[in-house]
Order: sequence, then structure tokens, then C-alpha cells
Amino acid sequence: MRKTKEEIEKLKNASALTDKGFAYICQQIKPGMTEKEIAQKLDAYMFSLGASGLAFDTIVGSGKNSSQIHSTPSDRVIEENDIILLDFGYVIDGYCSDMSRTIFVGSATQKQREFYDLVYQTQMNAINHIKVGMTAKEADLLGRKPILDKGLDYAHALGHGIGTVVHEELVLSPKRDTVLEKDMVFTIEPGIYLENEFGIRIEDVVLLTEEGIVPLANAPKNLIII
Repeated sequence: MRKTKEEIEKLKNASALTDKGFAYICQQIKPGMTEKEIAQKLDAYMFSLGASGLAFDTIVGSGKNSSQIHSTPSDRVIEENDIILLDFGYVIDGYCSDMSRTIFVGSATQKQREFYDLVYQTQMNAINHIKVGMTAKEADLLGRKPILDKGLDYAHALGHGIGTVVHEELVLSPKRDTVLEKDMVFTIEPGIYLENEFGIRIEDVVLLTEEGIVPLANAPKNLIII
């Protein structure tokens, strides 16, 4: 589960290319587009940058569809004042990227802003406090407790290992006792999903070092309104 220096460099490069994909798609999204069109544009751009394949099927969930953890892009049309959950990853030089961002079109409601901040603070709590020697379930709790404290939870692990495949053996879950070691690479992806309302997820690939977590992605995580 630990990565070599060469593998870490390839994973960094994959995440850097995915950063470019997120910046690109934020410039492209407009009311009137469908979820499918957004996914197709993003995929085509990433292939033009050198991606050799999808790490998994690109997720674009807007409006109520964003409340589905793994939605499939549909013909739903993006509207003014919409919310859009994006989850995407690509195979680059044999290694996978994986990123989730949630963005807003036109405006965000006060409720959406509050929940976005909660997910962001939860992810940062995990990024700032996960250390070598912790168990997977201890790490999971760091990326879950702020949400639990609000009487909510999410029905997936905090994160998973990543490398030549997008889901490797390491799982940050309440059910796993795996001890975290230096040079492990995994995702941190807390979320909130309010059925038939909206969902918010923020996900980054990170490297665990002796000093703590180092994010490999640099795409902005502030609340983005396009």
C-alpha cells in the first residue's frame, strides 16, 4: 500500500492534470447545458491533455441529483442558481487521479453555504490531523466527527487508496484497523447528502508523510459560484 518515489511523482502529475480539468470545466459550465454535456466536455479536455482513459465514469449531479452519492450524468438541464457535484478521475501515465468538487451556478442559498463550510471544515480537520501510526478508523473519525456532531453522517468511507487502479486495498472506514504508514496515498472525501435536496462532497488525493498529510491536488476548495 506504500508508494515508491516514482509512483508518488506519477500520482502528483495525475492530480496536477486533474486540477487543470477542474479549472477548464468551471469556465465551460453555463445554464442550458445538460449533465451529460458537462461530463463529455470534461472527459474530452482531459483526453486532449494526455489522459489515456477514465479512472471511473465521470459523475455530474446537479440539483436534486447531487444528493446521490454516485449519480450518472443525465439529460437534466443546468438552471440558474443550481448546485453541481462533480467527481472525476483519469488514468495518466498508468496512474489514477480522483477529485470531487461542488460548485454553484449563479448563487448559493444560506443553507447550502453552511453545509458547504461544514464539509470543507470536516475535510480540513482530517487533512490537518491524520498522522502516521493512526488506524484507518481513527482517520475516518477525524473526517466524520464534525458532521456527526451536527446529527448527520454519510454512507461511504472517508477515503480509499489509489494508484494504478482508482480503489486500492486501503480504506479509511469505521470498520478498518489498518495502520497508516508513511508514503501511503489515499483520498479524503467527506460529504453531506440531503435526500431530494442537494449533496456536497469535497475530495482530494493526499500523500501521508512523517510530518502529516500533503494534498496532491491544488484545485481551489473555496465556495465557487460561476
